[in-house]
Amino acid sequence: MSGEKKGYVYMLTNPAHTVLYTGVTSDLKKRVWEHKQKLSGFTQKYNATKLVYYEVFEGLMEAIAREKQIKAGSRKKKDALIDAFNLERRDLYEEI
Repeated sequence: MSGEKKGYVYMLTNPAHTVLYTGVTSDLKKRVWEHKQKLSGFTQKYNATKLVYYEVFEGLMEAIAREKQIKAGSRKKKDALIDAFNLERRDLYEEI
C-alpha cells in the first residue's frame, strides 16, 4: 500500500550493556528521543537510552512481526544481532 509509514525495530541498552529493550515505531528519531528524555517507564527505570540496533521496514506491520520475532529470541541471539550490526555498541542516535 503506497503512503504507508515505514516501520522500525530497535534495541536500546543502558551504559553498562546489561539491559536490552526492544521496541517498534514509525518514527525512530522521535521515539529514541523520547526514551532519552526518560518518558517511558522501562527506559526510565533501567536507564536504557542508548540506541545500539535498528532495522527499517517498508511498513509498520512488517516491523511489528520482526519485533515479535526478536523478542521471542534469547539474549544470546539479540547480542549476536547487535554484534553483527554495531560491534562497538556505540549510540547510533546521532546517525539516524
